Amino acid sequence: MSYKNKTYVMFDADTDIRMYRLMTAWKANDNIDFNFHDAHDLNNLRKTTSEDQIKRKLKERLNNTKQAILLVGENTKNLYKFVRWEIEVAMSMDIPIIAVNLCKNNSSTEKTPPILKNKAYFVSVPFEQSKIKHALDKFPSEYHHKKSEAPSDRSYTWK
Repeated sequence: MSYKNKTYVMFDADTDIRMYRLMTAWKANDNIDFNFHDAHDLNNLRKTTSEDQIKRKLKERLNNTKQAILLVGENTKNLYKFVRWEIEVAMSMDIPIIAVNLCKNNSSTEKTPPILKNKAYFVSVPFEQSKIKHALDKFPSEYHHKKSEAPSDRSYTWK
């Protein structure tokens, strides 16, 4: 279940942080059945921190993670400094990645970074609380059982 394992959330901090904050608000609301252990709670980062220090702390978070969410917005596939690096590290650590599409066409993976689409088995879901929860609850175990049987485009879309 998603509430038992730490979840690392990757996103464009300039444009998509509001969606990350909405997910944490769902988690904090006792009337919404949505819970996850947020790996971002592990250590704090400051704007004055160097890129190397930030990456070291992000890697610490990923080391304590069993699953990852990638919030896929308009600019995500063009982000290389941190988001692509986070994806590469997650893939190298064999962490299941759930791509959550923030764009209007929720079933499309056109905005998903190519590195993920071309090299990883992942699931793509729309930004809907129930679908994200379902993916967090089910995909990580499925990932470890079925990644070698992934379709040729390496993605799977849950509806």
